[in-house]
Amino acid sequence: MANYTGPVCRLCRREGVKLYLKGAKCVSNCTFDKRNALLPGQHGMARRRKVSDYGIQLRAKQRARRMYGVLETQFRHYFERAESATGVTGTVLLQQLERRLDNVVYRLGLAASRKEARQLVNHRHFTVNGRVQSIPSAQIRPGDVVAVREKSRTLEPIQNALSLLPNRSVPDWLTLDADQLRGTVLRLPDRQEMELVIDEQLIVEYYSR
Repeated sequence: MANYTGPVCRLCRREGVKLYLKGAKCVSNCTFDKRNALLPGQHGMARRRKVSDYGIQLRAKQRARRMYGVLETQFRHYFERAESATGVTGTVLLQQLERRLDNVVYRLGLAASRKEARQLVNHRHFTVNGRVQSIPSAQIRPGDVVAVREKSRTLEPIQNALSLLPNRSVPDWLTLDADQLRGTVLRLPDRQEMELVIDEQLIVEYYSR
């Protein structure tokens, strides 16, 4: 997840919501559930202080940034592009994050988590429209076809992800050919098809201060 190398479960507890950063382990063996979502650190059991409006906006931004595995500078650039684009800024921002190649791979069920998808893309295991793509942040457009490379189909992470497909659903803006290990982007995602735990309006307010 970008340059963060610490325990990812700590991030879920800090944001107060499960970010599903470890794939299937977040369902079967999650410390967020075991620790009752206590804040990380030695003072995690202390009473939480009242959070200011700025603090609420900051947490919304951090939640989205950590969920998609994006650095602060990258996230600001996404917001600036969304702000100058046509449409609702918050929705356009989330669409940009959803259209990242690593996220599309994760949404298709070809990786167990976004972090794993990012690593697989970095290692050149996926193609976009028949050409190898190794940039996780590459923006995928409607009509693009994302596929697993022929020589990468037997990789353990990909096979493990495929075994989880019966318990996962592919959003309607994507279509998956499980036999050919490839998916197609049909259109841009609607708001209800993106992460519901993210409040994009708070993010807009944060950057509009």
